[in-house]
Amino acid sequence: MEAKEEDVRLGANKYSERQPIGTAAQSQDEGKDYKEPPPAPFFEPEELGSWSFYRAGIAEFMATFLFLYITILTVMGVNNSNSKCATVGIQGIAWAFGGMIFALVYCTAGISGGHINPAVTFGLFLARKLSLTRAVFYIIMQCLGAICGAGVVKGYQKGLYQSTGGGANVVNPGYTKGSGLGAEIIGTFVLVYTVFSATDAKRNARDSHVPILAPLPIGFAVFLVHLATIPITGTGINPARSLGAAIIYNKDHAWDDMWIFWVGPFIGAALAAIYHVIVIRAIPFKSR
Repeated sequence: MEAKEEDVRLGANKYSERQPIGTAAQSQDEGKDYKEPPPAPFFEPEELGSWSFYRAGIAEFMATFLFLYITILTVMGVNNSNSKCATVGIQGIAWAFGGMIFALVYCTAGISGGHINPAVTFGLFLARKLSLTRAVFYIIMQCLGAICGAGVVKGYQKGLYQSTGGGANVVNPGYTKGSGLGAEIIGTFVLVYTVFSATDAKRNARDSHVPILAPLPIGFAVFLVHLATIPITGTGINPARSLGAAIIYNKDHAWDDMWIFWVGPFIGAALAAIYHVIVIRAIPFKSR
């Protein structure tokens, strides 16, 4: 029995810790077999003079740009067809969103943390994974990237873009605004909770000794949430994605429910941060 316990301890430390989503540097806590990142400072003006800060913002801009470009084209292809059987359908749309998140988080995680979503950034900020300075900068760059991504699609397919709805999020007929808000809250909770769990520093010390590829469960969570909520709201769970499509599509009904696609994701992200940090991990909010 002692030999098996020793094997478990060795297995838990066999693989080096990956950098979690966020920007706080890691430190080794005494008495622990895993690395716990220290809380990021609330405000860090020194970042404004660092090239890595702006490089991370550019990465968030480009990732959100590509995300909107691919996903809106997919939505347009489905909506433009007379028969859903002749297209990838709702399942294909869900795969486009989930697959792009998987690819883009994989590409940008080592640069910016691979947020690609203001709700994810907000949740990680509440958990002290990054500073307010960086959180605000990320959200601005994400929104700009989303606007540009939708704008490029409309730029060379304006008629088709307008006729197919431009990928804008709205509460669909048959559902109430309350239903839409609830769908956005729970959907974003699933996503942000998955982000926290997939990048948990303690994971390498648990019973499973296989290091997890964080972008995979995150992308899969996005896929599953889309399957569930596309019929309700078209699935936002990403305020930048909803804002970018609404600005470029620019129809009144695209703005009627816009508050749902900001309030819902931010509430869901906050609940996920509270649940993970306080309930699951019980990490105290201490300063450096």
